[in-house]
Amino acid sequence: MNAEYLVTELSRNIAPKLAKDIISDFIAIRDDCKTGTLGRISVGKFVETVVQILQFLENGSYEEKPIVDSYLRNLESRTTAFDDNLRIVCARVARAVYALRNKRSIAHKGSIDPNIYDLRYISASAQWILSEVVRQVIKSDMLTAGKMIEFIQIPASTVIEELDERKLIFGDFTVDQEVLILLHSYYHDFISRMSIRNSLDRRSNSSISNSLNNLYKEKLIHRKEAEYKLTQEGFKKSQQILCQI
Repeated sequence: MNAEYLVTELSRNIAPKLAKDIISDFIAIRDDCKTGTLGRISVGKFVETVVQILQFLENGSYEEKPIVDSYLRNLESRTTAFDDNLRIVCARVARAVYALRNKRSIAHKGSIDPNIYDLRYISASAQWILSEVVRQVIKSDMLTAGKMIEFIQIPASTVIEELDERKLIFGDFTVDQEVLILLHSYYHDFISRMSIRNSLDRRSNSSISNSLNNLYKEKLIHRKEAEYKLTQEGFKKSQQILCQI
């Protein structure tokens, strides 16, 4: 699963431009959280897109330049077809993110810079908002929606950097651990042996093959022809590795 897949599935239920915007903004927020990069992303744009999606779901159309805070503030008290998850909870989470964007760009006293933990909060909130949007709009295929949400909920990690079709893994890991971390980033999807080799090209082909065979025997990965994915035990193991970092 990747960003393009998320856009395609969301576009079946909301305006394609909004699907593309919210996914690209979410990926940018997640990437900046991984690297601790400040000031590059437009958090306001993400929340603005959320408002436009809510407008589209409510009316079938949206404003090009919505008055974000006013819409979110008033949504809670208006009568709409939304359930409380969108009308109240999503609106409040989005307003909190928007408040950080508008009210925290000031000089801070003391030696602790809040920008990093602000960014982490924004990233986690964006995960929640996007997951809720997926849950609300993709109701005809809950299996697909569930897989999309699991992909969205993958923690932002400094261990993996995505470069084109390749993922680099940083850290002092064994080959087995690198394979598990790599497959974790694709969970639930299968990934081809060729893709694994491309991402782990600093390792020898023989060591990658040995690792795949070992992990298969240990039932941590499942194999289908020349493709691999984590089992539920493999997912737990990869989570343990990431949590120890």
